[in-house]
Amino acid sequence: MKFQYNPPVIVKKMFPSFRWESKVKKILLTFDDGPVPGLTELILRKLSDNNIKGLFFCVGSNIKKYPSLIEDIIKEGHCLGNHTYNHTNLTSPDFNPIVEIDGINRYIYDKYGIEIKYFRPPHGRFNLYTNKILKERNMVNVMWSLLSYDFTGDLSKVKMSVSWCLQNNSIVVLHDNIKSGNIISDSIDYIVREAEIKGLSFGEPVECLN
Repeated sequence: MKFQYNPPVIVKKMFPSFRWESKVKKILLTFDDGPVPGLTELILRKLSDNNIKGLFFCVGSNIKKYPSLIEDIIKEGHCLGNHTYNHTNLTSPDFNPIVEIDGINRYIYDKYGIEIKYFRPPHGRFNLYTNKILKERNMVNVMWSLLSYDFTGDLSKVKMSVSWCLQNNSIVVLHDNIKSGNIISDSIDYIVREAEIKGLSFGEPVECLN
């Protein structure tokens, strides 16, 4: 049952260079799929209110559509990650790393002077080729140890996953997309409360992943 929230140990051992947990005893919050107008701003406010720095795995098409939101993420001191240009499955025959990975990296560097170091595959799907292409680009594949299920739009599922699996080294997946929009604020609040109850703290992306 736990593997639904935290990937199996055997998979982690097969891909030891991927980040499955925080490297320090601090929780890392990550947000996939954005930026999205109206939602990204809400997430940024919640993180600011709780003095938390997150890692935003952004989709290239959204990056280009909403540059002001990317600027807000950067200005607030959060970290940008690569989530492919079109939210493309890495195991699909249509996957082209030059388009889906390099295009975002080049755009962010040219526009903001930031080198993207962290990558997360859409839907968490990857293969042996993933290792190769990320090593060639000196990038780190960041997976997770707590899938929150906020994309279901069901807060009770988020509460269950967090109550069962939140630990002092958790990498938590949340979503900056329409599916999670109605519950994202409450989801962050619940994670913060559970962390306080368990005596856990939140870390910044670089210290948690390096």
